[in-house]
Amino acid sequence: MQVTEILNEGLKRGYTLVIPAADLDAKVNEKLKEAQPDVEMKGFRKGKVPMALLKKQFGQKVIGEAIQETIDGGLGKHFEDSGDRPALQPDIQMTNQDWKEGDDVEVTVAYEALPEIPEVDLKALALEKLIAKADDASVDEALTNLAGTVKNYEDRKAGSKAKKDDQITIDFAGKVDGELFDGGTAEDFPLVLGSGSFIPGFEDQLIGAKVGDDVAVTVTFPAEYQAANLAGKEAIFDCTVKAVKSEIAAVVDDELAKKFGAEDLAGLKGQIAERLEAEYAGAARAVQKRALLDALDGLVSFELPPSLLEAEAGQIAHQLWHEDNPDVEGHDHPEIETTDEHKKLAERRVRLGLLLADIGQKAKLEVSDAEMTQAIMTQARQYPGQERQFFEFVQQNQQMQQQLRAPLFEDKVVDYVFELATVSEKTVTKEDLEKAVEALEEM
Repeated sequence: MQVTEILNEGLKRGYTLVIPAADLDAKVNEKLKEAQPDVEMKGFRKGKVPMALLKKQFGQKVIGEAIQETIDGGLGKHFEDSGDRPALQPDIQMTNQDWKEGDDVEVTVAYEALPEIPEVDLKALALEKLIAKADDASVDEALTNLAGTVKNYEDRKAGSKAKKDDQITIDFAGKVDGELFDGGTAEDFPLVLGSGSFIPGFEDQLIGAKVGDDVAVTVTFPAEYQAANLAGKEAIFDCTVKAVKSEIAAVVDDELAKKFGAEDLAGLKGQIAERLEAEYAGAARAVQKRALLDALDGLVSFELPPSLLEAEAGQIAHQLWHEDNPDVEGHDHPEIETTDEHKKLAERRVRLGLLLADIGQKAKLEVSDAEMTQAIMTQARQYPGQERQFFEFVQQNQQMQQQLRAPLFEDKVVDYVFELATVSEKTVTKEDLEKAVEALEEM
């Protein structure tokens, strides 16, 4: 195959590729000869079909495969010899559209090469790591919030009328057209009024009831109710109120701690402190990572592929537009124009993305299969009952795999740079750490 350079401007590259007809014919014959032993055709024994007949029967299909394989092989050798790495998939166009068998094949190839990334002295980087400890006040606040999730109730004074948010205990029997129906009867059922646990209107009719009251609750099942035999029908529930209770604050003690799997209150406080400090560490890492990216962004400058900049700016504009228009879930919306702000942010992201990728490649960092599996499983938990289908979808979707792999790889590179850089620790309060995180969102 003959390769001729026709464009070399900045990162833009262009070539013409010519596959001589003789080379293509030899490739076709080679592929047909490889397949010949397995071909069966009426009138011939398996593997004994003449080459001329094979070429007549399968030649056109094999020619297409041979052309593609030759181009792929030629480009692979070109990239190996030149050292070029295309920013995006090369654009390949056949120029002799009137091509017929026996002619040379002529194609043009255009792409943007990734730039040479300058070396960065990572050991010269000076970074600050914020350290925040979980103080007693923060632990107590978290403990109080945790206790608030525990619902405890005690009997109200005799004769008290049930009100919203009270828990009542009832026996009930529901009838439709005077007949009891499956699932419509229960005894000693605890129901929090206003929780929306029952059919709309059911709980409202029990507000004001007292212990010992018999209340006939009349409701209509929704038209889309899951039980078709009840959908849209009126029902009467004969209810007997057996208890009326009000919510009380949970007592923060060893018994509460045991409800959350701790041996005692001290153990629960220790668990809360560990969780808080893990959250603080995650926030501090985000602050340190932003400082690292800012430092790297100021250290390097190199030409960026226009195609990557355009794609990134478009993606940023699209994402921000959807954040401003949360009611629009699909992509049926007007074309979104990219602004100078989008382009500026795209330049930073592309520059840092290429730099981090280069650092990771030179350090031979890789995302392991186990790490990918863990990431997929974490994502799959967002689709309860469909975890297996999601896992299989990711396995068959290269783009989705890349979306999951990219942040894992970036984190590996960031951790690698943290290890090489000079990092000083600074102890701060929770409030100081929160301000540092808020500052990130304002940038």
